[in-house]
Amino acid sequence: MPFASNKLVKLALGVLLGAALGNSANAQILIGQSAPLSGSNRELGEEIRDGALAYFKKVNDAGGVNGKKIELISLDDANDTARAGENGRKLIEERDVIALFGYASATLSRPALPHAEKNKTPFVSPFTGADPMRVFNRYVYNHRASYADELEKIIDFYANVGVKSFGVLYHEDAVGRENLTAVQRAITKRSFRAATNIGIPRVNPDIKRAVAAATAAKPDVLITTTLFKPSADFIKAARAANPGMQFVSTSFAGPNVLMRALGADGAGVAISQVVPPVTNKAIPVVAEYQVAFEKFTGKPNFGATSLESYIAAKMLVEGLRRAGRDPTRESLASALDGLSGFDAGGFIIGFTPSNHNGSTFAEMTVIDKSGKFKY
Repeated sequence: MPFASNKLVKLALGVLLGAALGNSANAQILIGQSAPLSGSNRELGEEIRDGALAYFKKVNDAGGVNGKKIELISLDDANDTARAGENGRKLIEERDVIALFGYASATLSRPALPHAEKNKTPFVSPFTGADPMRVFNRYVYNHRASYADELEKIIDFYANVGVKSFGVLYHEDAVGRENLTAVQRAITKRSFRAATNIGIPRVNPDIKRAVAAATAAKPDVLITTTLFKPSADFIKAARAANPGMQFVSTSFAGPNVLMRALGADGAGVAISQVVPPVTNKAIPVVAEYQVAFEKFTGKPNFGATSLESYIAAKMLVEGLRRAGRDPTRESLASALDGLSGFDAGGFIIGFTPSNHNGSTFAEMTVIDKSGKFKY
């Protein structure tokens, strides 16, 4: 009998241990991200990752979401579309993440989207305002304004000071041409003139040729819709060749990354933003972000992209809270569908079952001589 009792005790302990391990395995909520964490666009990927991690740490330190901690699994895609797509498949099918989050552009997002659709996985907060990712998709949730919203703001900004001649620098691919179309739409609506449209490849762009085209056309304002490195290289060279020309970028380049790349040549360059001023602590979410981001990174390196990611992470966590104690991909999607008028702290995001574009907020900033943004 003692032997039988010992066996029963061991069996009971085994069941309890298995249950504990099972609960431990389910005590985390896995979020998947693919981002350029190496290569020329590394700084942008790191800002997106770190802004989200700052908020997830804040949540985890307070006990998690419904008692469960959040883990962000970030895979490096080096700004390569094929790797971004494969990373999406791995994250969904092998790592079993509940959602994809924080892809750094439309070109990186689109190869992963079929995997999200196939597995009915929410694709939350791709960092892009490009039209192809704004078309309604059951599983895509955009937290920010579109590039069309930004470009409307840009054209209005310059129209108010009498500027009517614009040039556009864009990437020669499907997404880049969509951005060009958005500029043309905003210009045409106001009967302004497109002085020149300059297309460049994403890889190995011919900056010298682009500058020559801008110099020949001489627009009053040149709008760049390109990655930060070609944008910075182009603006530096074009400014030297055309001292009176004005330059403005969409948020696609990454405001802080572009400002650092421009250095002294950044003074006077305008950049549209899709979040409130990162310096304005009177806005609750900005004050909250500054504390959390500095606590996470150890440095007050505040920027619009990491603030945008912090806000996006806060929105995602609210969806997870509403998705229940044991959230699934489907319950998260349903929760996000009902996230209408969510106030992240002075920044409103709203979804409905038929509209997954959560914000249209955009405003203009200009880099001053001290290398800071003026709003």
